[in-house]
Amino acid sequence: MAVLEHINKPSKVDQKIASESYDALVAVIEQLSSEQPEIEIEETGEKIKIPLSALKLLGDILKAMGQGKFISLVPVATEVTTQAAAEILGCSRPHLVKLLEEGKIAYTKVGKHRRIKFDDIMKYRKQMKQQQKQNIIDIMNLDEEAGMYDS
Repeated sequence: MAVLEHINKPSKVDQKIASESYDALVAVIEQLSSEQPEIEIEETGEKIKIPLSALKLLGDILKAMGQGKFISLVPVATEVTTQAAAEILGCSRPHLVKLLEEGKIAYTKVGKHRRIKFDDIMKYRKQMKQQQKQNIIDIMNLDEEAGMYDS
């Protein structure tokens, strides 16, 4: 599985098209009453039924592309290797293995290889970001109490 492969930043042209398409799609979605609207591909004239939730997801993708953000879709139940998980978290593979062995992130073994659910990696990443934010706030409060900030 290729979780981190082929992730490219949208070109300026793609960003402009995505931004314009996002605005149009949001306006259309607001008018829909069906949970499975039918869309038509103008070039081929083909009509396709698509779940409303998929159209909303497309809107999220277009919005991110319009902002020039990198886009990657990964099914939540996907399992990744320790190397891929380390890259997602921005740490070394040995550090990730240490986190796994300490029970901080759940994993399964396939033979001798560890596999981690993508969802579990993202949960840990969110917890880590929240803890970092709290640590910064705590440091700022201690500095303020110590009079290290000028009034």
